[in-house]
Amino acid sequence: MDRRSFFGIVAATPALASVAFAQSAAAKKTGCYVLQHYYLQLGSQAARLADYLSKTYLPALAKVHSGPTLALDAQLAPHLPLVTVVSGYQSVDEMWGVRARLNADKAFEAATDTWQAGPEAPFASMTTELLEAADFSPEIAPLDPQPKTPRIFEMRVYQTRTLKELRGLKERFAEAEVKILAKAGAQPILFGATAIGSDNPNLTWMIAFEDMAAREKFNAAFAADPDWIKLRQQSLERYGQIPSIRRITLYRATAYSPIR
Repeated sequence: MDRRSFFGIVAATPALASVAFAQSAAAKKTGCYVLQHYYLQLGSQAARLADYLSKTYLPALAKVHSGPTLALDAQLAPHLPLVTVVSGYQSVDEMWGVRARLNADKAFEAATDTWQAGPEAPFASMTTELLEAADFSPEIAPLDPQPKTPRIFEMRVYQTRTLKELRGLKERFAEAEVKILAKAGAQPILFGATAIGSDNPNLTWMIAFEDMAAREKFNAAFAADPDWIKLRQQSLERYGQIPSIRRITLYRATAYSPIR
């Protein structure tokens, strides 16, 4: 997809009428996230992809982009193996500029061709999503010090039936849910509405945990939190049952992920 056709899609999508992609280059806050999902087959694809991402793609990206990047290996998902790379950008313009610089890097191009020229296809399929960062989404930053072992990351896609329900869902998170998540023991990572991708309209969000035991402890604390119980009831009274569909994917950060 070239730049012109991409912005044509953005302009023609009613759900994007209020998307704040026209951020100034001086803005520091992440304005959008790009999610690249690599769906793999059992065999050599996972090892080849790990080698490519760790030795070629991520080092090349770091040379031209200082924004946050996560490389995640799915532990529980409808399709396994699955590797997802999450990158944050100030704006769509910045994303296109980074892509242009990568495409102009001949060494990167040659290394990518080598990876894709193996005895079998480099992946079964790949999809890319663009998320508009919610106003209440935190900035993704590495922990200091970095965890001794990679964290568990839980991605949720909350699909709604209407844009009104999506606004209600965003309102619920902005009012208090993000703080309640943190109070119950989760580490909020990102919150964004899918601008380009499947299952629209939806809110995609991610939280992190030290390990699976911490996740289980969080689930119990969150479900019993009186502030959450009150907030959920208020949401039901205002908008009814939202979301209509929930999808959950559990990841572990890869050993080579810039942020673990």
